[in-house]
Formats: sequence, structure tokens, C-alpha cells
Amino acid sequence: MASKVHMPEPQCLIENINGRLVVNPKALKLLSAIKQPLVVVAIVGLYRTGKSYLMNKLAGKNKGFSLGSTVQSHTKGIWMWCVPHPKKREHTLALLDTEGLGDVEKGDNQNDSWIFALAILLSSTFVYNSMGTINQQAMDQLHYVTELTERIRAKSEPDEGIEDSADFVSFFPDFVWTLRDFSLDLETDGESITADEYLENSLKLKKGTSQKDKNFNLPRLCIRKFFPKKKCFIFDRPTQRKKLGQLEDLGDDELDSEFVQQAAEFCSYIFLNSKTKTLSGGIKVTGPRLETLVLTFVNTISSGDLPCVENAVLALAEIENSAAVQKAIAHYEQQMAEKLQLPTETLQELLDLHRDVEKEAIDIFMKNSFKDEENVFQKELATKLDKKRDEFCDQNVKASSERCSALIKEIFSPLEEGVKQGLYSKSGGYRLYVEKKEELKIKYLETPRKGLQAEEILQEYLKSKESVGEAILQTDQTLSEKEKQIEVERVRAEAAQAAAKMLEEMQIRNQQIMEQKEKSYQEHVRQLAEKMEKDRAQMLEEQERTMALKLQEQARLIQEGFQEENRRLHNEIQNLQKKMKKSKKECFLS
Repeated sequence: MASKVHMPEPQCLIENINGRLVVNPKALKLLSAIKQPLVVVAIVGLYRTGKSYLMNKLAGKNKGFSLGSTVQSHTKGIWMWCVPHPKKREHTLALLDTEGLGDVEKGDNQNDSWIFALAILLSSTFVYNSMGTINQQAMDQLHYVTELTERIRAKSEPDEGIEDSADFVSFFPDFVWTLRDFSLDLETDGESITADEYLENSLKLKKGTSQKDKNFNLPRLCIRKFFPKKKCFIFDRPTQRKKLGQLEDLGDDELDSEFVQQAAEFCSYIFLNSKTKTLSGGIKVTGPRLETLVLTFVNTISSGDLPCVENAVLALAEIENSAAVQKAIAHYEQQMAEKLQLPTETLQELLDLHRDVEKEAIDIFMKNSFKDEENVFQKELATKLDKKRDEFCDQNVKASSERCSALIKEIFSPLEEGVKQGLYSKSGGYRLYVEKKEELKIKYLETPRKGLQAEEILQEYLKSKESVGEAILQTDQTLSEKEKQIEVERVRAEAAQAAAKMLEEMQIRNQQIMEQKEKSYQEHVRQLAEKMEKDRAQMLEEQERTMALKLQEQARLIQEGFQEENRRLHNEIQNLQKKMKKSKKECFLS
């Protein structure tokens, strides 16, 4: 059963202490308890632009993330609030509210860049919040997006040392731009347009190679390449300026109705369209997985290195694969303990059960592991399963030995008592002794569930009593010396025959073990092949999706180029027509 989310208020996930980012252990502990897949929504923007208000609305609350009411930045570091997802069953909505960018009190821009980069790395939907319209100033304030390639690495060793934008597209979140206190009419050339069309128009590139053109195009190009899926929302001012400081205490009926509707549409879009945070290979991020990512990224930044997505996933895989081995072994131990009744009548009985439970254990490992480079953890699982099988075999032998020894003691006690009382130390006593011994042997052999050691324990007992039998034989006056010698030879031959039988049984058992090992190997190979095929299909699907997004952006750029060329030709034709009209008029007048 999935864990219940219990986070009544936001927690500081990553603290900003004197410009140094530090993970908060208390928040990590709460995060690690959430076993459900996470939809992670992060919001970033300049300080005092109302980011926290939107996050509180997503949490379904008026209060939670600190709003503040002054020009100072209230949120420091990255704060987290995990709540049950209102639309996706068995999912948790993780909201990340970030420290306001551009706070003049900090004075250091580098810290803002890392906050921006971490929000990108940890989220599945990235909300950029700004005031007013999308103009060049707004683009200049979004310069952090142009620094992402200097802050984040997709691969530990990029091909030919260069990372393509497709590498980032594969793990970057969806992009949502929220424009607050938007006062313009949404129209172009006299026609109404949507907020999304307004965003697309604002991201169009200029033709030209001057430095000014490059500066204009760079942030737009980065947004277009890194975030193929983009969405825009506009918001009117929620209320008159004097009441903005009391926003969290105001009801919807006290706010501008347009703003209330816009906020509702924003929340609805996030709830219905924000995806589960997913890593390469289709790995859905849960609380413990996000915990590992946070630790890995922040520790890397603190050490002075660039956070690398591939390395973070491999670090996560190592933790999860180790846990997958333990989970598989725990299942094997539990099932064997519940289903195995010791001692088993035959070794094959135990091996058949082992095979069935081993298959389940391997399946559990395959479902809970990923990116097992060179099958290191699967080999570890195979070694541990072999060891566990051998341990159960040893327990089986021990249980059989103990049961058989107890049976021998119980069944052969009348014979022992007769020897003590001297019942067989008389003429004809040896025949009585042999008859009684054979009678008790049959009783012993007919007793069920003795296990593998039945013959060996019996032969050990009989061998230990050979001297007793020989003494009784020698004192029996009814037998001649020749008959006594024949009897001695018979007993020896019987013992040799029993030893040969035990040797044959041991060889059969060894053969059964070897066959079981081969079956185990084949089962590992079979399930690995199935997993590799699924992983391959998943990888191809991801590559196709990434390529489709990239081609879509390229097609849009080409289309814009055609549109620009058409506009230029249209203007030239109009100018030419004007000139021709003017020329005709001049000719007519002359």
C-alpha cells in the first residue's frame, strides 16, 4: 500500500546559508517516507513577484509558503510542500518554491544561477514567474537560461566533448511562463491571440549577425531548444495595491474576478498536464529517489563540480539496485521458510521449490532495478541465491539427520534393551538378534519424512553395532565356525552394498545440483533478455520523442524564416506597386 503524504506545512528542502547551499535533513526524512511517484512543480522568478501565492493555490491553501509584504525577499533557498495530487490517484504533488532571483541584498549572482539550475534538475514542470509583459528587459532578466550549459551536464562524457540541446531536452521539465499584473490586450495586427501565441511571438528570432542581434536571440533560442513544450498564463492584478500585503487573508470574492479565474485555469492546467518526474529509462521518481537526487546535486555543487544528470542517475541506480537485491533475497527467504517443510523426502523436492521461488526473486529484482552496468548487482543476486539454496540444503540435511537419529533411538530401543538384558546371549540368540534387527529396520524404513539422511544414519547405526552383533554371533553355540564365517561375510557384503548405494545417491544429488545451477543461469539470462528488450524499446521511444521535439522546433524556425521572407517579398511588391502607380501618374500628367 502506498505511503500516506503527511506534510501539513512547507519545509525548507535546501537552505541558503551565507551563499552556501545546504540540504535540510528533516525535509529529506519526510521526503524519503513518500513512496508514491512525484509530480514535481518548481517556480522561479524575481523576488517579490508573487511566486509563493501561486504555489499556495496549487497546494489548495491560502497560507503555507511565506508571501511577505515588503520589498525584501521572504523565501530563502528552496522550500518544499508535498500534498496528495488532486487529480492523479496514488501520486504526490511536490511543490518547490525558490528564493527570489535578483535580490539586491545578496549581491552574488552565482547563487541565483544554482537555484535556477536546481529547480530545472528537480522538477517535471518549471514555472517562470515575472511581472508585466515579455519585453527585452524580461528576457534579460531570464539570462539564467543561457547559462544552463555552463551549470549542468547531461552526460559524464559528452560525445566529442560537446553536449547537444537534445541531451538537455531528454530530461528538462515542461516550461510555463506566468505573467503577473499583465495590462496589455492580447492581440497582434488587430486580431486577438492566445497567451501561448503571445509567448511564441515573443520568442521569435531576429535575422542578423550583429552582437545586438545575438544578444536578442540567445535567451529566446535557449528557451526554444531546451523547452519544446511551453505554456503561458497571464494574470491581472489581484487587488488594489494597498491590499496586496494581505493577499493570503483575502477571499476570492475580495479579489479581482478575472484574476481568480486566471488562477483557477493555471491550477487546472498544472493538475491535468504536469507529468510525473521521470528519469532516463522511464524511471518514475518517488520520495526516496528525489531525496537521492537532491543530495547528489547539492553535494556536487558544494564540491565545486557541475551537477551531472547521468552521474546522479547512476548513483541512484546503485542505491536502488542494492536495495533490489535485498528485496529479492528477503522474498526468497520468506517464501522458502513458509513453503519448505524440512526434511524433504528427496533433494529434488527442495530444488523444485527453490526454482519456483528463485524465479519470483529474480523477477522482483528486475522490476526494482535499473541501469545495472555490466550486471554487477544481478551477479550479486545470483551468488546470494546460490548461497541461500546451499544453506537450505544444509538445513535439510541437518533436519533429516536429527529426525533419523531420533527415530533410530526410538525404534531400536527394544533391541538395545534386549542386548542389555542378555536376551541374545544364549544358544540361538544370534538368530533372534538378526530377526529383531531386521524387523526394526523395516519399521524404520517404512516411517515417512525421514529425508535424505535416512540410509546414511541407518548404516552409521548398524556399523556402530557390528561389534555387538559379532559378539553375540561368537557366543551362539548352535552355529558352527563355518556358519559363523558365512554370517560375517554376509554382514560385510550387506554393508558394502549399502555404501555403494549411498555413493550412487550422492552422485545423483550432485548431478541434480548441477542441473539446477544450469536452470538458474538460464532463468537469469531469460529474464535479463526480457528486461533488456523492454529497456531498448523504452530508450528508442525516448529518443524518438526527443528527436520529434527537436524536429518540431527546427520546422518552426524554418516556418518563421519562410514567413519572414514572405513578409519581405510582400513589402517589396507593395513598394514596387506604389512606384509603378506613381510612375503612371507622372506619365499621365506629363
